[in-house]
Amino acid sequence: MQRIASQPRPNLDARATELGFTFAKINGEIYWDERAFYAFSLDQIESDLEDPSEELHALCLALVDRVVKSDALMQRVAIPAHAWPLVRASWNRRDPSLYGRFDFAYDGQGPAKLLEYNADTPTALFEASVFQWAWLEDQLAAGLLPKGADQFNSLHEKLIARLTEIKALYPKIKDLHLACVTDSEEDRGFIAYLEDCAFQSGFDTATFAMRDIGTNGSGPFVDLDNEAIQLMFKLYPWEWILAETFGQSPSMKETRFIEPPWKAILSTKAILPLLWEMAPGHPNLLEAYFEGDPNSSRLGDRYALKPLHSREGENITLVNGASVERADGDYGRAPMVRQALAPLPCYEGQYAVIGSWIIGEQPAGIGIREDASPITKNTSRFMPHAILP
Repeated sequence: MQRIASQPRPNLDARATELGFTFAKINGEIYWDERAFYAFSLDQIESDLEDPSEELHALCLALVDRVVKSDALMQRVAIPAHAWPLVRASWNRRDPSLYGRFDFAYDGQGPAKLLEYNADTPTALFEASVFQWAWLEDQLAAGLLPKGADQFNSLHEKLIARLTEIKALYPKIKDLHLACVTDSEEDRGFIAYLEDCAFQSGFDTATFAMRDIGTNGSGPFVDLDNEAIQLMFKLYPWEWILAETFGQSPSMKETRFIEPPWKAILSTKAILPLLWEMAPGHPNLLEAYFEGDPNSSRLGDRYALKPLHSREGENITLVNGASVERADGDYGRAPMVRQALAPLPCYEGQYAVIGSWIIGEQPAGIGIREDASPITKNTSRFMPHAILP
């Protein structure tokens, strides 16, 4: 794995406009960054990232099956008791999942280490799929990458294929409703991309704001036209939904969701100690415990402290002996897990985390985020990658 300096495409802004990448810059700051790219060998991709992603996905599904059978474990993963029947019914039906993203610490040497699983509302999908592939094609056409260079990226094709499978599972449902918090340009761009994939999969689609979802008191949720929302993709975390009045509506039982309610189990860092408990010593897992567990002292003075539902790096603390790195946020009073420290590789003062995507049941590609801080945040830049011959 190498970080290789490169020149941004002279027509970068035009390409972003052409492909609908409206958030290549956020608040005037570079988000999509092609001043460098990351290079891998094919074996690094297949053996160190793709295969472990498939194995960890299977382990996570086994964990869900274990958790839904135990009230004590449902409490440990912070599912409110009122939602237990909803989550269990969703798993027992095997409601289909569309996607998820494992975040790895990996430097090309030794096994990739799982930092966390973004199982419910991972973003950075459009840039990892369409725009990253366009960068590869443009670099090859310009002779700036060697002939035969490739990319671990079948995201777009697998998204459409998975949405087609989901449509077949709900043959009586014609429409897919897609909702997000529309104040976020990044979220709106994500929804626009997914709507296009859904349309190519045969769905009729409608997009709207989460705040515009309504209920008639029975039956599925409804949109602003009072049309039934039978199947909804929601770019809105399950832990937020289940904590709101919305999450206790009778309509929760009638509308089907992507991601499904059982994904609430995996969208918490409580899975990190539970996975370690299931598979201690697994080469791709880091030793982890719930904060307050006496066993957490085994990690000594090299560990990461993470709130169960922290997002975008908020309130994460990295302790490396006398060195302590902290990020601010809104999760400081939440329950925590303590995880063995796996420092991100640092190249020229930039720390890189690898996001490995699961579409349906299959690994489908990677995206890399980079930051001057060892804690990846919502301001971290997206960097392209290539597999070099």
